[in-house]
Amino acid sequence: MKLRHPVLDKTIGLVGATAVRLWMRTLEYKAAFYDPQVDPVHPQCRGQKIYVFWHEYILVPLALRGHSNLAMLLSKHHDAELLSHAARHLGFEFVRGSTNRGGVTALRECLEKSRKMNLAITPDGPRGPRRVLAQGPIYLASRLQMPLVLMGIGCDRPWRAKSWDRFAIPRPYTRVRGVISPEIHIPAELDRDGIEHYRLEAQRLLNRLCAEAEAWAESGTRKIEQSHIRREPAPLRRTRIDASHQAHAARNGASQPVH
Repeated sequence: MKLRHPVLDKTIGLVGATAVRLWMRTLEYKAAFYDPQVDPVHPQCRGQKIYVFWHEYILVPLALRGHSNLAMLLSKHHDAELLSHAARHLGFEFVRGSTNRGGVTALRECLEKSRKMNLAITPDGPRGPRRVLAQGPIYLASRLQMPLVLMGIGCDRPWRAKSWDRFAIPRPYTRVRGVISPEIHIPAELDRDGIEHYRLEAQRLLNRLCAEAEAWAESGTRKIEQSHIRREPAPLRRTRIDASHQAHAARNGASQPVH
């Protein structure tokens, strides 16, 4: 029997957010971008995007990209309730539900949020299978005509929880690395076969980026055009974005295929 109380959940969320800030502050962060302008804090970042990363590395975006105009899709499980409180303290908004459980409500909220905000999704959460990308991000990208940005994240020999995702807990004063894709545009109005095709392609690419980031973090080597990453908010002037401009660009071929 699990003890649940709103005040207790909020307290745990606050403590968790504080712990994440202090713990993750000790780490060295570097990233390699195919296009630096996909970073929501980049001065030239334009248009809303769907950022996708594996559930096991959720601590890294939470620590680095709060107050960056991001709404995170979280399930309705109790663990996600605690995470939602921590995410709020760290500067995220969130949508509760998934494309399977509470799907209609979640999709409506994602549609509403996407008019002014980026979305962040862990596509193998909340219960796995580990590193298997669900159809939700592909469906949303097709339905909302928002580009995907796939974020391969790796830590230097992290501690691993005995959970379905082998949740990664970075060791203090170690390396964290990211390899980030360019915008990936998914065709509109995909049928089931089309969604499955792009799901498999995106899953392969995200796993490849993640493997590259993990090898980079462990080796400590240097990458061409690597950049140091720190926690910083997005410029306020980008919170108002013309969604019609984004849709127009997508219709006129400003797209990056999945390889």
